Amino acid sequence: MQFDDLNLPSGTSLQLQLINDSGQTERLAARFLGGVPERMLFLSVPRSGGKILRFRPGQKLAVRLMVANGIGVFACVVEAQVNEPFPLLFVSYPAAVTFKGIRGATRVAVNLPAVMSYSNGLQSLKTEGQVADISISGARLELKEAIGDVGDTLDLHLQVQVAHLQRSIHLQVVIRSRIERSTQEDKQGYPAVYGVEFLEQDEDALLTLYAYVYASIVAEQTPAPTV
Repeated sequence: MQFDDLNLPSGTSLQLQLINDSGQTERLAARFLGGVPERMLFLSVPRSGGKILRFRPGQKLAVRLMVANGIGVFACVVEAQVNEPFPLLFVSYPAAVTFKGIRGATRVAVNLPAVMSYSNGLQSLKTEGQVADISISGARLELKEAIGDVGDTLDLHLQVQVAHLQRSIHLQVVIRSRIERSTQEDKQGYPAVYGVEFLEQDEDALLTLYAYVYASIVAEQTPAPTV
């Protein structure tokens, strides 16, 4: 796919990935502001802690963006940065854009602390564990103790982070399968492993869930730029 085929409007959100001076991968939020075809792109300059970050000419970046039902990825090189009359980052024009579609059931591996609760009117149970992988339709849960049977409806409590924002969400789920525990899960102290489907209807909770899942997919699939 050619960059021109994207027809990006000014203000499109981007994610920049780079290797910092410590050798660690950083992911930074920026926006597409415009460009000169076949010459360069103009991007907003990311900030951290309220301060404008500095980029050096020749620094390599991997850029990701959401495109329709998938993710676009391209590589570029920093050409210049200016602060007047306002901060701008000039990067090389991408030779091509790689596109990868995202299916609704695409799962991403996470290690997200979770609390599961169950009540049937006669008893109330609660246990802790983690979400091992998640999609917008369901998840794999690894719990410290069994809390229900296939077909039972439970409440899943999560604390998720999207960019710099943290949110608590409660999701109604139904147990679709009880998974045979692996040696690794046994060693981690999670003997009860479930496959669950999300039943939640609250739009605010679903919006937070979708934002977290898609942000996690983007982060997982972002290639490290070549140093």
